[in-house]
Amino acid sequence: MVSALLPFEGPADLSRIEAPVTLKAYLICAFAACGGLFFGYDTGWINGVLGMPYFITLYTGYQYDYDKKQPIGVDPTNFGLPSSTKSLMTSILSCGTFFGALIAGDIADFIGRRLTIIIGCLIFCVGAILQIASTNQTVLFVFGRLIAGLGVGFISTVIILYMSEIAPRKVRGALVSAYQFCITVGILLANCVVYATQDRNDTGSYRIPIGVQFLWAVILGTGLFILPESPRYHVMKGQLHSAAKSLAYVRGQPIESEYIKDELAEIVANHEYEMQVVPQTSYIGSWVACFHGSLRKGNSNIRRIILGCGLQMWQQLTGINFIFYFGTTFFQQLGTISNPFFISLITTLVNVLSTPISFVAIEYLGRRFLLIYGALGMVIMQYIVAIVGTTAGRVEADDPAAVRAMIAFICLNIFFFATTWGPTGWVVIGECFPLPIRSRGVGISTACNWFWNCIIAVVAPYMVGTSKGSANLGPKIFFIWGSLCIFSMLFAYFLVPEMKGLTLEQIDKMMEEVSPRKSKKWMPKTTFVAELARRDQEKSRQQWRDVNAATNVGGVESGMGGCGYNQEGNEMGNMDPYGAQHGAGVQGGYGGNSPSMGRDPYESPNTVRY
Repeated sequence: MVSALLPFEGPADLSRIEAPVTLKAYLICAFAACGGLFFGYDTGWINGVLGMPYFITLYTGYQYDYDKKQPIGVDPTNFGLPSSTKSLMTSILSCGTFFGALIAGDIADFIGRRLTIIIGCLIFCVGAILQIASTNQTVLFVFGRLIAGLGVGFISTVIILYMSEIAPRKVRGALVSAYQFCITVGILLANCVVYATQDRNDTGSYRIPIGVQFLWAVILGTGLFILPESPRYHVMKGQLHSAAKSLAYVRGQPIESEYIKDELAEIVANHEYEMQVVPQTSYIGSWVACFHGSLRKGNSNIRRIILGCGLQMWQQLTGINFIFYFGTTFFQQLGTISNPFFISLITTLVNVLSTPISFVAIEYLGRRFLLIYGALGMVIMQYIVAIVGTTAGRVEADDPAAVRAMIAFICLNIFFFATTWGPTGWVVIGECFPLPIRSRGVGISTACNWFWNCIIAVVAPYMVGTSKGSANLGPKIFFIWGSLCIFSMLFAYFLVPEMKGLTLEQIDKMMEEVSPRKSKKWMPKTTFVAELARRDQEKSRQQWRDVNAATNVGGVESGMGGCGYNQEGNEMGNMDPYGAQHGAGVQGGYGGNSPSMGRDPYESPNTVRY
């Protein structure tokens, strides 16, 4: 048996590598998921504000009769912002989030996941202030959105990272899906606020929707001062006692619990294994390491990057954000809809009500199933919208029934997205990267999401616009989105493995042993601690001593360094759980003497010796 090979009572039993799920774990992740409100709310309010009469008048000079609710001296179909202005105002936030997402990974590794999110909230507030301060100053408004985007990039990247690292494996998919749910709630809240202010004949029409965003920043930033840091971040920094305290908090167990010891030992063993596999060189070299490996090996870093970036790219190319960014102006162009703001509100409500279905489906049906069949559903719905829109739904046909049918199938398309690709894309990127490159992997993948988000925001107004130089595709654009969904389906079938019910450490092993198409049948057979014991019994014995010391209620603080995990501020002396005594008050590992307060994750692995 495996346990007979171990020099200690470690987590060789697969059932003991994680504590039972508690209400506290649900609540912590649910609160962290509120970061999705930033992404969603911005998507919602910019969609509505770009179609507001006062905002259009402010930036074009066209006059509007608020009593008759129609423009003065201009055709209603031409009453709107130029395609170039809409493109710039919408896409510039995505440009900021792209760079924010790339930067956030490194910052999260150096100062922690929690503090990085708080800094993101502060940056976002600065951007919101600049947008409110602008009147008809395009430059100030655009610059404000760029700064706000930088903050959203921080938040959108690190929230996924944080939630994936603290969520219990059995419900991790459901809890991370809550992030997508909060995105949809943010879109809905924005549409409600915009719907309430759309007819105002003053700056409050757009300043109120922008100002409401401060509420999300205050709630998230304040709450994260209370929540614990990710235990896996502490392990990466070598601070085992801090990792044990955080793990005990999020699992709702006493720090000396066997569950905490076993899970912490497994996290440490996996990290040490990955540090041996991932090349550790210079700062630039550590970025290059994210792209190392063979394309044929499912667990290589380059394959994981392709998986994460591909998922985020195809998620955007489903065309969902075309509906939420430009839905109001698109519905105005259909000609037979009297209140396009209300239709946008309906599509948003469908998005919100559909997303919770994924909480259950992602854990019972799995990631692969949702991605493959969700893409298939979107292909069918979008082709129907395009076919109806180019026949009976044409503006010249003046057929309200056909337009209502188009709206119905657009809502069904949103349903398929909200229950599948919406949440699952975020869940998988939080699961597929090993700890040494996890923050950068999630950052690169999230940046890819915002890159394609930006591309769509730049290009879409010209694709459906009616101004000079625009393609004026109208409903034909859904032929494009539907065709792209076919490629999304093929990507999921060939490259996305099934990660349901596995710990982050077990996912590493699964990606190493089987191809994505065979991953559904894969079952863990051992633990990283058990494998470490087979390879190096002395190292595994030392690791278990460190874990026992870290979970000692006496408060021994650990950090990687020396000949093991060095003690940070140990005023009690080093007590070897196996009986060996070391100098009281000495700052160093068991048998080590490094004064390090924790190891930089990008230093050479030679600084970590057991």
